[in-house]
Amino acid sequence: MRMTRLFSKTLREDPAEAETDSHRLMLKSGMIKQIASGLYCYLPLAWRALRKIEQIIRTEIDAAGAQEIRMPALHPLDIWNRTGRVDSMGETLFKLKDRRDRDLVLAPTHEEVFSMMVSELVQSYRDLPKIIYQIQTKFRDEARPRGGLLRVREFDMKDAYSFDSNEAGLDASYQAMANAYSNIYKKCGLPAIQAEADSGAIGGKDSHEFVLPSNSGEDLLIICDKCGYAANAERAESVKPKNSEEPSLDLHEILTPGVKTIEELASFLKISASKTLKTLVYSADGQMTLVTIRGDLEVNELKLKNLLGCKELRMASDEEVQASALTAGYLSIVGIKGMPTISDDSINLGTNFVVGANKINSHLANANYPRDLKPDVVSDISMAKEGDGCKKCGGRLSSSKGIEVGHIFKLGTFYTDEFNATYLDSEGTLQPIVMGCYGIGVGRLLAACIEHNHDERGIVFPSA
Repeated sequence: MRMTRLFSKTLREDPAEAETDSHRLMLKSGMIKQIASGLYCYLPLAWRALRKIEQIIRTEIDAAGAQEIRMPALHPLDIWNRTGRVDSMGETLFKLKDRRDRDLVLAPTHEEVFSMMVSELVQSYRDLPKIIYQIQTKFRDEARPRGGLLRVREFDMKDAYSFDSNEAGLDASYQAMANAYSNIYKKCGLPAIQAEADSGAIGGKDSHEFVLPSNSGEDLLIICDKCGYAANAERAESVKPKNSEEPSLDLHEILTPGVKTIEELASFLKISASKTLKTLVYSADGQMTLVTIRGDLEVNELKLKNLLGCKELRMASDEEVQASALTAGYLSIVGIKGMPTISDDSINLGTNFVVGANKINSHLANANYPRDLKPDVVSDISMAKEGDGCKKCGGRLSSSKGIEVGHIFKLGTFYTDEFNATYLDSEGTLQPIVMGCYGIGVGRLLAACIEHNHDERGIVFPSA
């Protein structure tokens, strides 16, 4: 087609609303047109590139033994209530009613419907394993759409689901899909990194993200260049440095007038932040919970939420702290009773910490675990950071921003249990079907291709 006849319009200047390179290039070259926040029209150039990417995906997913189908995007709300995801998805879930006042949702993903279908169509171990997928439109009411196609409210996704007779079968399906994903990114010219990740609202015991290193990305990767360990910062583990090896000293109170923050405390006492402990107040499903961590570290709220097993986790408000008779700015778990206490394992990576004295203008020096600090639970709840040690090999960790271009999950039996998806084994005994889930946002993958595969000559599109 002649460019003069193309249904599009290019721009001479960089668009002011562009947030990323891919967003700027796609607007400037007339590939996409926004009609509302997070809603885009794909014009001819973008649509042709998108279809090429879809063909690459189909080729590799088919080669992994998957079968393509098509599911509806409109679901009855009650099947989402069965798994509790109406609550866990929260305001991200688009809800509506039909003319008969029946509650419906616009699907952000399809675990429920696939599980329901498999429960009806699979009866015997001879029917397994199965990998089923679709490329279909999804809807998510994102609080902050951004970056052009990187975070939108309507998008096309390749979502695949594996169904196996046992965990070993799931492991094999999971690896087959991971290999297929690697092949897809190679064909798209993307050096994507497979990284450990949290499962989020999807659920499941294990998951991995595929991340393209990019300054435009929202993900933060923690990487070991020595052994190849990679994890999303929300999931990453590390070896934290100890602050000292000195013997324990006697606990005593010190006056610290007007000193409330870790920075002020370290400056006032002329010590490093790693010699202090800070105690934060969280609301976990409405339960006030004290969380202690070394002063130079930050709480990883996802790790904390998973540890507590709560649905809602947030910092307590000033009013809630006051109502709990806690002394903000001078708080510690020393002597605290009647309230859950959680500590990061960094409280055992040093001695003689300075902590709050639970009274205004005072701190305690030489607090030690477990003599003075007696938390209910001690666990790794800190954010791994650049410069920490690698738990795998002892090397040093680095960090990199990146764009998530795919996510795979080992779901186990959570969804299949909810929909009674079982099979008869060779002995005639009913067994639960074991499930995996594998997603790629096609528009996001297009944006990543443009982000990575452009130079002064223009944009290099993948070929099917």
